[in-house]
Amino acid sequence: MIATYLVIGGAVIAVMMIFGVLMLLAQGGVLDLSPAAFYQFLTIHGTGMIGAAALAAVGLMWYFLRDYVELSKKVFTWNLILFLIALVMIIVGVFSFEYASAWTFLYPLPALSAGAWGIIGALLYLGGMLVLGTGFLLLYIDTGRAIIRKYGSLGKGLGWDVISGKKDVKDAPPATVIASTMVTIVNTTAIVAGAVVLIMNVINVINPAFTFDPLLAKNLTYAFGHIFANAIIYMGVIVVYEILPRYTNRKWAVNKSFLIAWTMSTAFTLVIYTHHMLMDSVMPKWMLIMGQALSYANGIPVLVVTAYGALMIVYKSGIKWDMASGLAFLSMFGWSVGVVPAIVDATIVVNHVMHNTKWVPGHFHMYMGLGAVVMLFAFMYYLAKVDSNLKPNGLDKLAFVCYTLAMISISAQFLVSGAISTPRRWATHFPEWMGPALFGAIAGVFLVIATSIFITHFIRYIIVRNKTGSDFYERKLA
Repeated sequence: MIATYLVIGGAVIAVMMIFGVLMLLAQGGVLDLSPAAFYQFLTIHGTGMIGAAALAAVGLMWYFLRDYVELSKKVFTWNLILFLIALVMIIVGVFSFEYASAWTFLYPLPALSAGAWGIIGALLYLGGMLVLGTGFLLLYIDTGRAIIRKYGSLGKGLGWDVISGKKDVKDAPPATVIASTMVTIVNTTAIVAGAVVLIMNVINVINPAFTFDPLLAKNLTYAFGHIFANAIIYMGVIVVYEILPRYTNRKWAVNKSFLIAWTMSTAFTLVIYTHHMLMDSVMPKWMLIMGQALSYANGIPVLVVTAYGALMIVYKSGIKWDMASGLAFLSMFGWSVGVVPAIVDATIVVNHVMHNTKWVPGHFHMYMGLGAVVMLFAFMYYLAKVDSNLKPNGLDKLAFVCYTLAMISISAQFLVSGAISTPRRWATHFPEWMGPALFGAIAGVFLVIATSIFITHFIRYIIVRNKTGSDFYERKLA
């Protein structure tokens, strides 16, 4: 099941990259793509990329968390089934019925498309998102149940009893449990917020007489989307906490600073979506100030303790680098660097100028593409290593370099485009804006090739595993 999660997630990510390349080629003036098709590509690219990365990240989290708590395999299976149903609904809605609101589905756009799409397309997309969210919600309810059953409460899963001094640090939960507890809290909140606004949108599409406050709708939409996307990296970082100690024969230290950092990040992640609202002058001013201040603060706690911990656990350890450990370490670089332009954009005076430019996808592609997604690839190579005798070859190492350079190039061209005020989400570019987009498209081709090599290696592992049996790891330990 975990291998299936990763294969489906990885395959969808690769296909979404192709849509990204096609959009950049269109913006670069090379590909003649109609605006309607462009916005359909934009919708499926954003929705599919986040959904697929979340699916693979959940598989990663589930794999390691099951060592500490008792999880339900039935719920794990049902999440995958609901994901596939949602995927079909969204694809049909976007490509057969031309739905193209982008992932944000901002009210009242699903119902008022100026004839670009009809009721069926909107209902298929919104319904698909609801089905997808239902699967993930079931899974997080199960992880929350398992953590509470083992540790007593979600607060204890975050180590609050250790922080308060009621327990000794040596009795603190493992890093994997702490991260999983945080993700369970924030993503349950996010999915409920998303379900509320999705259901209200569905009712509005069916009965336009039903209306609701657009500002409330936007807050709920970004509370859902921003938190859910952010949580991917908090699930993915578990691979760093788990495999680097095994490579270095050192224990990942969980101390009070580590516990406090994760508690702070839990609280901040729930409210910093407001930095997406800084251009909305009707928002309460205190919320906008909070959005800026806490966006600054959120980039510090977990990232600092994790990045510092990764450096310390590797320092003078004599670690033998391979694809899994190398990708895990690279993800720390991507996370660290990707946060910087995000914090810049969260500054109110900068946001008013930059937020609707390509600066935003620049930070997001670096944060996700060089951070979270790399964590997923690290897990794929780790799983192939410990559960089979398959070894990476020179092509895998070439793909590592190729992926790194290509992802940096794509992120850089977005940031450069933002710096010259190129608007994001525009199907057509002026000639002055086309250069960076074309450069990004070329880099994107190499990115797709590198990603395909990563996924091919994992598929080879599955084939080998089917031949050698599923108990290879146990026999190797024996």
